[in-house]
Amino acid sequence: MKDLGALLSPVVADAGCELWGIERFRRGHRSLLRLYIDSGRGVTLADCERVSRAVTGMLDVEDPIRGPYDLEVSSPGMDRPLFSPAQVQRYVGNEVRLRLRMKLQGHRQLTGTVERVDADVLVINMLGTSMEVKWDMVEKARLVPQ
Repeated sequence: MKDLGALLSPVVADAGCELWGIERFRRGHRSLLRLYIDSGRGVTLADCERVSRAVTGMLDVEDPIRGPYDLEVSSPGMDRPLFSPAQVQRYVGNEVRLRLRMKLQGHRQLTGTVERVDADVLVINMLGTSMEVKWDMVEKARLVPQ
């Protein structure tokens, strides 16, 4: 299967938005493909509809997803999911919530302020203590709304 991000990113950009991230979920016999799009001016319902039409056309032609699925196009929102260290880097000084694949210093969930991002290592200040978290340990990351 082709990398969906590489396949969809130019289509979303042509529709005037940035592909923020992709989530795939199994829902019974179907799956859900959720695309998060962003824009410097904010994301409107019209943006979501335009991207949905463009992506649907491309997915119909390329057919990269096996089996039946539903497509959902959404704004990342205030508690936006973060899909890469580069996205986390944009939010240095802000609070994030991380769910880890395994415990780190006794914690599987961390909430703290992003101090810095060094390549694939996040440095999070949690209650006055700096913790280094390798990106490959992160299962989910979200911005905490202010």
